[in-house]
Amino acid sequence: MLDFLVIMLRGLLIGVLISAPMGPIGVLCIQRTLNKGRWPAFCTGVGAGLSDLIYCLLTGLGLSFVTDFIENNLSLLQIIGSLFLIAYGVYLFGSNPSRQLRKPPVQVNSYWKDFVTGFLFTFSNPLILFFIIALFARFSFLAPEFRAYHYVAGYVAIFGGAILWWLFVTYFVNKVRAHFNVRSMWLVNRIIAVILLVMAAVGFVSGIRDIFHF
Repeated sequence: MLDFLVIMLRGLLIGVLISAPMGPIGVLCIQRTLNKGRWPAFCTGVGAGLSDLIYCLLTGLGLSFVTDFIENNLSLLQIIGSLFLIAYGVYLFGSNPSRQLRKPPVQVNSYWKDFVTGFLFTFSNPLILFFIIALFARFSFLAPEFRAYHYVAGYVAIFGGAILWWLFVTYFVNKVRAHFNVRSMWLVNRIIAVILLVMAAVGFVSGIRDIFHF
């Protein structure tokens, strides 16, 4: 029983720490909370959490060929992920927040789209794998005393930690949502779009430079 509690606590911490850095997915969740509401943003976070869980499973299963593939194709993957961010940043920069403030009924397939984009945003950044490896080592998640059934509980806890983080973020941002009007929402969209475009441009230039050895 103690081993279950230990690995679940470690899993919760890992899940929160993987999700906590305010990268593109965090920025996207804030934007969606302000523009679309709490639950579409939460579904985005759930998609990101599932992507993180897949990378955690790859790490735990010891698939060395995955890390080898990432290391050998790091620059190309960085370029692809950056192009994905650029496309969304351009879309967001030109979006009209007044339409989103009308709050039309959110359909189930809209939640599904939010989930998928959250998953793709996170999955397009395989560099997270190295962060996960560091966290696994820091918290001794892959310890010899743990059995297969312990790891099942541990991975569930990792996903649970991610869910708890996104519940907190979307709840907090939703609380300040009422203080935003159409103009401020437009400004937030533009600022977030610029942040995403800068992140994407840095990644794209870095990938090109590494490939062509500039």
